[in-house]
Amino acid sequence: MSHPWLAHYPEGVDYDAPLETHPSIVHLIEDACGRYGPQVCAECLGHSYTFADLDRRAADFASYLQGIGLERGDRVAIMMPNIGQFGVASFGILRGGFTSVNVNPLYTARELRHQLNDSGAKAIVILENFAATLEEVIADTEVDHVIIARMGDMLPALKRTLVNMVVKHLKKMVPGFDLPHAISFRAALAEGAKKPMQRVELGPDDIAFIQYTGGTTGVAKGAVLRHRNVVSNVAQSIAYNGDGLPSPGARVVQSLPLYHIFALGMALIAFQNGYRQLLIPNPRDMKGFVKELKGKPFGMIPGVNTLFNGLLNTPGFAELDFSELKCSFGGGTATLKDTSDRWQNVTGRPILEGYGLSETSPVLTGNHSSTMEFTGTVGHPIPGTVISLRDEEENEVPPGEPGELCAKGPQVFDGYFNRPEETAKAFTKDGFFKTGDIAVMDAHGRFKIVDRKKDMIIVSGFNVFPTEIEGVVAEMPEVLECACIGVPSEKTGETPKLFVIKKDPALTEDAVKQHCKSNLTAYKRPSIVTFVEDLPKSPVGKVLRKELRQ
Repeated sequence: MSHPWLAHYPEGVDYDAPLETHPSIVHLIEDACGRYGPQVCAECLGHSYTFADLDRRAADFASYLQGIGLERGDRVAIMMPNIGQFGVASFGILRGGFTSVNVNPLYTARELRHQLNDSGAKAIVILENFAATLEEVIADTEVDHVIIARMGDMLPALKRTLVNMVVKHLKKMVPGFDLPHAISFRAALAEGAKKPMQRVELGPDDIAFIQYTGGTTGVAKGAVLRHRNVVSNVAQSIAYNGDGLPSPGARVVQSLPLYHIFALGMALIAFQNGYRQLLIPNPRDMKGFVKELKGKPFGMIPGVNTLFNGLLNTPGFAELDFSELKCSFGGGTATLKDTSDRWQNVTGRPILEGYGLSETSPVLTGNHSSTMEFTGTVGHPIPGTVISLRDEEENEVPPGEPGELCAKGPQVFDGYFNRPEETAKAFTKDGFFKTGDIAVMDAHGRFKIVDRKKDMIIVSGFNVFPTEIEGVVAEMPEVLECACIGVPSEKTGETPKLFVIKKDPALTEDAVKQHCKSNLTAYKRPSIVTFVEDLPKSPVGKVLRKELRQ
């Protein structure tokens, strides 16, 4: 089949490259562990772990999960930041024949309850810093098994004790949790090591992840990602970027949270290529982040505009060693030209924008790794991917005209978990996934995102849907009506702005924000609350967000 972008495709890239490199993610990681065994796989908190370490510990964790009564395909949640335990738990869950459910560790009790119940998770691996949130909701869920990790679990004995003491002091941990069948992460590994892991033969159609994403109805939906979707996307990304990627052994900075699909995909590319991943548990501490990078040259860094901009504005960053840097990949939200230009002035490399979603495992398009200038586009479709721009009637738009970006490819999911109606609405009649983003193809066959069809707000790369915020605020008895939109923000790209009609004249902005703080994770909370007398509506009573934005 001929596609218009192929006439402009990067030299040497095979659009029809083989993509079924492994039967499953487990095979992919086991293959990497076999090839790179003694080499460093990850670094965190001043300690490093080899591919062989990961292989052994993940097998022990899989053996533990197999021994507690879970059945093949059962969902196991992970609620942790970027620490060594995340990789062990994630690989162990998949290796044991189970499905991984990634959870934002900063979720409120309301958000956590929904995700655990919607996925039907039977077990959860959680950092003890966040166990108090789980304690609030666990009685309302199907979770029967809790594995509690501590920050220093993967460190040598003395350092482990010191780190755990410091973290416990700083976080003022609740002494003891009322959690059923709770066991420490280290005890789970020790228990699993007593018996060999039972090999589970996984195939392309087995479910690897249920990856949650915002819904237009205000309810987060779980995108079902099968092993074939994720394995294909790793192969697609590597085939597209080719020799432009770093060599085995290069360091990759993993500061984006691993529960986010962008970071998760990058982590699997790192496994396949034998990279060492520098895990950053708290990238919001920019001074600490830059200090961690000192003396550690890196070959690749994925990020969002907020992250790149924050590093550029942190003292000491410009003095780091960028001699090994080959790729700076931007995604999640639009990268600004000013940020990329400044980044290139400091590091010698531009930020290469790509585009994707949780539903597409995640990458659909990208700027090739050899690109040495900021293009202002999200690049070409990667190998095996078909992009079609459609109008409201699902007809393809003429060349040069904007249309909804619709996609087909091996990385595109089959549907949402237990939501057949939402799944049906997500695809065109001829099977293309409707992204909800409006794009145009330029003269070089690259795509540029120009608008959004959905009312989504993107805050530092995270999707926020106004209806979820509105649903939370509408629970307040003092509120008559409310509506939310996204407005530009220099710091986060966009930020939620809330319009409220009071039922109680005494209602204050602070009261609204406090209610949101109790029910929404930080990036979803409206930073601006405006009280109004009425809201613009259509003849059928629908709030006209477009007029609010104007």
